[in-house]
Amino acid sequence: MQEDGVVVLTVVSGQSEAEVLCGLLRSAGIECAHRDTDAIDSPLEDFMAAGSQEVLVHESDLETAKELLPEQ
Repeated sequence: MQEDGVVVLTVVSGQSEAEVLCGLLRSAGIECAHRDTDAIDSPLEDFMAAGSQEVLVHESDLETAKELLPEQ
């Protein structure tokens, strides 16, 4: 996924949750990706368990993707 026009859809607690959400989005035809949040970008990151993940989508897909998010 290219960075141009990419926005954060949501932040989830971990990589497994991000992969499940991306699977849901992809099944609806929405391209997505996930990455570590800035919160884990620290000198201690090599000693920390993987943390929160940002789920990314194209800006043009943002509204449709929000409709697919599970109720919280």
